Amino acid sequence: MTAPAPFGPLQFQLVLLRRMADHQPDLVEDARHELSASLAEMREANRRWQAMLRAPRGRGALRRYRSVLGEPESSVRRRVGDLECDALRWPLPLWPGLRFEVMAGPGGAVWNEWLVRAPGAPGPELGGVRDLRPWSCTVDEVARAFAPVRPMEGSAPTRWALALSDPADHRPYVAEFTWGLFQRLLPGTL
Repeated sequence: MTAPAPFGPLQFQLVLLRRMADHQPDLVEDARHELSASLAEMREANRRWQAMLRAPRGRGALRRYRSVLGEPESSVRRRVGDLECDALRWPLPLWPGLRFEVMAGPGGAVWNEWLVRAPGAPGPELGGVRDLRPWSCTVDEVARAFAPVRPMEGSAPTRWALALSDPADHRPYVAEFTWGLFQRLLPGTL
């Protein structure tokens, strides 16, 4: 029996795509083909990732990301309220204008993990909800463009939502994100 291929950036991208498939199956299908990966490989990558997450004596979250993605492209010290944390970022070939960011607190505890805009990469112009396109923007970009927004609990651990209103007609909406990347817009309530 042959050992499975090492779990690296390709498999990690397949894990990200697996969760995004719930909202954007066509984009995921195109991305999977771009990565030359089969559905079976995507399922297997997700199975292995879930096993790593649940392993009783597995690596800590930050060590797991380093083992899968290698050394980060950048690491910056940030202050969040009274606490200091490290923002570590890795490039992913599927999203060249984005970086996978892990916010780690003292002792390597991971506080947040999502896709963010790469430094110097142009973001989208967001003048209204008509400009929101799947996979075009991040949580932070939408929060700034539609401020004030109200963060909402997502429907799964890797999902976020923002309640916002369109500046043109002031109607309420909910923007949904997976791994920090915009997926879809739903009608909201006031």
